[in-house]
Amino acid sequence: MGRAKSWILKKYFDGFPKLSDFELKEVDLPKLKDGEVLLESVFFSVDPYLRPYSKLYMKEGDVIIGSQVAKVVESKNPTYPVGVFVVSNSGWRTHFISDGQGLFLMSPDWPAKLSRSLALGTIGMPGLTAYFALLEICRIKPGETVLINAAAGAVGSVAGQIAKIHGCKVVGCAGSEEKVAYLKELGFDEVFNYKTVKSLKEALQKASPDGYDCYFDNVGGEFSSVALEQMKKFGRIAVCGAISLYNDTVPQKGPYIQMTMILKELRMEGFVVSRWANRKDEGLKALLKWVEEGKIKCHEHVTAGFENMPAAFMGMLKGENTGKAIIKV
Repeated sequence: MGRAKSWILKKYFDGFPKLSDFELKEVDLPKLKDGEVLLESVFFSVDPYLRPYSKLYMKEGDVIIGSQVAKVVESKNPTYPVGVFVVSNSGWRTHFISDGQGLFLMSPDWPAKLSRSLALGTIGMPGLTAYFALLEICRIKPGETVLINAAAGAVGSVAGQIAKIHGCKVVGCAGSEEKVAYLKELGFDEVFNYKTVKSLKEALQKASPDGYDCYFDNVGGEFSSVALEQMKKFGRIAVCGAISLYNDTVPQKGPYIQMTMILKELRMEGFVVSRWANRKDEGLKALLKWVEEGKIKCHEHVTAGFENMPAAFMGMLKGENTGKAIIKV
């Protein structure tokens, strides 16, 4: 019937991932059974969560986990006729067969001017992550000050723009002057390069002398220890990620945050966006509307070629991407 390529986890990551941890395989696909569809991947998402999830949800020899936009190229399932596009969590595969479970049909009214890859970014899981964390955990209000680290990434860049839509002052940090310039283009009120400031504490104080009402944390580690000291009383922290810790082979130690949490009466909450799965349509509708209105700008870091997926993933972990990291097949 055809052949499919897939990337396999050859060896568990030990510290920072290496190319030798991945293996490219090719397999024959069987003929379709009734109720099945054959899909061809068009865009792949490259996400930080793969690093901490690799040992939780994968075994050596498994296909690498991940999501894609795929097109139905053959069908024996009337729900998914040939030519329709879906979002799927079917891993790093060029082609795959599905019985329809876990496929999410993209709207036939998807705007022609928007790339379908946005369903993996701003109008997809990363956008929903920013949307629900700010509205449900941080509960942002007009006039409040929001701090976002890794602000030029897929989630942080959307979070900053949503906070601006809701009338907040937004402070963001990133790791290059190009990313700092990008955040200014997005409308962030204050931005700094955390790699070049002499003192993170002083940079945070300068950006918002009165402190921060909300903190959207993508990084964890030392940055968060310093940031918590700058929170206002009753501040709220949404813990989205901890990318500074993902590749550590030895766990980092303190400083410890309990006294800061107590004295400032802070509320810190970790989350996974699937918590709001029953409200997914609400979030996607709002995000699409803001994108079409120009209130949210989308930037993608696109790498061409399925063969380049491991390199793109490792580059993303190094912070080489601005906006959402995408593979275009």
